[in-house]
Amino acid sequence: MNLSDAEQKFTSFRACLATNNILLERAPLEILQINVGKLCNQACTHCHVDAGPTKTRENLTEATAEKLIELAATCPTLTTVDLTGGAPEMNPHFRHLVMEFRRLGLQVMDRCNLTVLSLDGQEDTAEFLANNQVTVVASLPCYTIENVDKQRGNGVFEASIKGLRLLNEFGYGREGSGLTLDLVYNPIGANLPPQQDKLEADYKKMLLEHFGIYFSNLYCITNMPIKRFKAFLRRQGKEVEYMRLLQDNFNTDAVKNVMCRNLISVGWDGQIFDCDFNQMLGMPVGGQKRNIHELSSLNVFNSGDIALGDHCYGCTAGAGSSCSGTLL
Repeated sequence: MNLSDAEQKFTSFRACLATNNILLERAPLEILQINVGKLCNQACTHCHVDAGPTKTRENLTEATAEKLIELAATCPTLTTVDLTGGAPEMNPHFRHLVMEFRRLGLQVMDRCNLTVLSLDGQEDTAEFLANNQVTVVASLPCYTIENVDKQRGNGVFEASIKGLRLLNEFGYGREGSGLTLDLVYNPIGANLPPQQDKLEADYKKMLLEHFGIYFSNLYCITNMPIKRFKAFLRRQGKEVEYMRLLQDNFNTDAVKNVMCRNLISVGWDGQIFDCDFNQMLGMPVGGQKRNIHELSSLNVFNSGDIALGDHCYGCTAGAGSSCSGTLL
């Protein structure tokens, strides 16, 4: 099948929703996701953010951090702040954000790549996270060194295991500690994730037997066909095949639980999006460009339209996918 034939048979995501009589609209806002910047000590092949060690300019400022804290206090339905990046811990305002959001009584999630905990200047980060009862969501695409280093770079698996052991020392992942340590799995190539609960059981068995590591939950996340992973698909000649895979596995039951319904994603520069993926594509919230510095409240996002694109098939294929794993 050549590209033109595939394109002729491909149905846009918006048309797919219409065919299934599905109206995708916002529910009350519960999750404020903040991408504090693209600076990261890694440059993974699956990274839809295009983060890396050279992205020193694209980082959250003090003024934007303070505005986010101010706005979080205005939304009574808000329960969770999800800090992502890059490596969010590398932003100079990360700890201030954590403490202020916790002071507001909000759950705070740190999307940690684990290896950042080994960097100079990050020696007390694990302890800081534990003291503030931050939920750690850590990327570990496999429990074998071969697969992890293939996707994320040489030496990453060993550093990740070191980071997990450090978090365990402070109680993370241990029953009764109140400190949640969740791991994230991404497929190595152009495939859908396996069944989440079965893979979680394998992870827990292998990590405990071989490394003495405990964790709370495993999240299986579908690789989104955007940015660095899209470029990877093109190099492999699998972009069309992967988009067909996502469309062929479209699941109407997953649509009702997609994260863009109760989440907004704010970029390092204050721009607002329906999700982290739309942020990377420059698709503003509801199709209308907005910045947090223009707002007096987050309550305006308790309803309204959602900006859609064909990459949205990634969240609705199979068991569905969100920043918190499968949807079904």
